[in-house]
Amino acid sequence: MLRYCCTFQEINRLLQIEESTPRGVAWLRLGFRPFFLAALAFGAISMLIWLGVFGGYRSLPLAGLSGMVWHGHEMIYGYSMAVIAGFLLTAVRNWTGVATLRGIPLLLLFLCWLLARLLLAVGDAAYLYYAAVFDLLFNTGFLVAIAVPVMRTRSWAQAPILLKAALMAGSNLLFYLGAGGALESGIVVGLFSGLYLVLALILMLSRRVLPFFIERGVGYAVQLSNRKWLDISSVVLFVAFWLADIFRPDSLPVSLLAIALLVLHAMRWVGWYTPGIWKKPLLWSLYLAYGAIIAGFALKAAVYFLDLSPYLALHAFAVGGVGLMTAGMMSRVALGHTGRDIMAPPAVLTPVFLLLVAALLARVALPMIDVSHYRLWVVVSQGLWIVAFSVLTLRYFPILTQPRIDGQDG
Repeated sequence: MLRYCCTFQEINRLLQIEESTPRGVAWLRLGFRPFFLAALAFGAISMLIWLGVFGGYRSLPLAGLSGMVWHGHEMIYGYSMAVIAGFLLTAVRNWTGVATLRGIPLLLLFLCWLLARLLLAVGDAAYLYYAAVFDLLFNTGFLVAIAVPVMRTRSWAQAPILLKAALMAGSNLLFYLGAGGALESGIVVGLFSGLYLVLALILMLSRRVLPFFIERGVGYAVQLSNRKWLDISSVVLFVAFWLADIFRPDSLPVSLLAIALLVLHAMRWVGWYTPGIWKKPLLWSLYLAYGAIIAGFALKAAVYFLDLSPYLALHAFAVGGVGLMTAGMMSRVALGHTGRDIMAPPAVLTPVFLLLVAALLARVALPMIDVSHYRLWVVVSQGLWIVAFSVLTLRYFPILTQPRIDGQDG
């Protein structure tokens, strides 16, 4: 987990598809297609279900889980894992030069993910076991699918990614053990570990690609740097932060570690700044999402020192750090890997990203200003999120389901 290296050639291969003859159904040619489309649609649908539950109109059994537990699990192991699977099944192919799942094998992996989501939403408590089986089959199958190319080519620079994927599977297992009554703290440990692992993966990949995206996307010469000491220390402290918040939640050590992470990541964030990002929605969305994670560390520190609600930090991480970052990353990767010009993205992306920024402010900032209307702010945030992901789903459906416009495979 301490090695954050990615050469220019590796990043360039991530953004380019090798020329080859197109084969198979378009939406099953590469992992990003089914999983990004599913993530976008599920992002809207799952939030709509949560809006109904939050408003007291629960009509689905949710596998016997409470609405809040179901919401937390599905945003981490449903939505986020779909984005991660789509991204890494595509990226590992380009990092290693070895083909990843496509066609029927990809479809089977996707169906495991989909069946778990359906069973957890419409199945009653008796179906929790079957949901767990399909969900853990998906976690395991995904891990194997990215591990085989990495090990075959001895691409050990990608080992931290494999470790995080394995830990995600283990955390999901802990959740199901807790939900099934076999492990008392399983639900809490599984959910918080899952969230922090998603954040760890986002921070690692951001360190790899965000400076590259900015340097080549602003339209003028700029050179952004990374500091090795900062990379190593931020990883070590994040692991300590994760473990401290699991075993001593919202304690003084957690707040002190959050302050240290706030300082380190703010240094990196400021070092990546250049004014040209504000003209490019595919840049400022990712930059602001990274800033939301930094804000999450600040709010996490305030839980102990200012007695602030821990849910504010959690949603700064989730709505901004995960939601906005993944929406921006999916939008960019889908364009590049279907042969489209990432310098001329769909015009709808600007209002969509602004909706997600507004959703973040409604969920985190407004409750701090006016807590008396807390439920209203939550509903407003949910509504903005639903609209944003619905628009993205409709706009990217043809992009993700039709062949590449340049005639290449992928």
